[in-house]
Amino acid sequence: MTWVRVCAASEVPVGWMRAFRVEGLGIPVLVADLGDGRYAATSGICPHEDVALEGGYLLGGRVTCPGHGYEFDMETGRCGHDASLQLRRFPLQVVGDEILIRVDLYGMSG
Repeated sequence: MTWVRVCAASEVPVGWMRAFRVEGLGIPVLVADLGDGRYAATSGICPHEDVALEGGYLLGGRVTCPGHGYEFDMETGRCGHDASLQLRRFPLQVVGDEILIRVDLYGMSG
């Protein structure tokens, strides 16, 4: 496991989310600024039908998929519509203005 840079914290406004590519990961990483210094990082792909979540919206810490309206809690990854679905979450730390996530670049393709 290693910590890799995703973005600058200043690139994600409070209450918003953005998708970023992390070299070697194979999937987009969705980063949300949930306010009060809280951030979350998840897979940027909806597990329901592989729709990019970047086109969805964030409200109350939940991302809504633009494809079929499935909602996911950004902090837990849980789906509010289907308990069998969950977003993959990444451990996250903020160092200065840098957002880092912990990944195993060798043991996963996303």
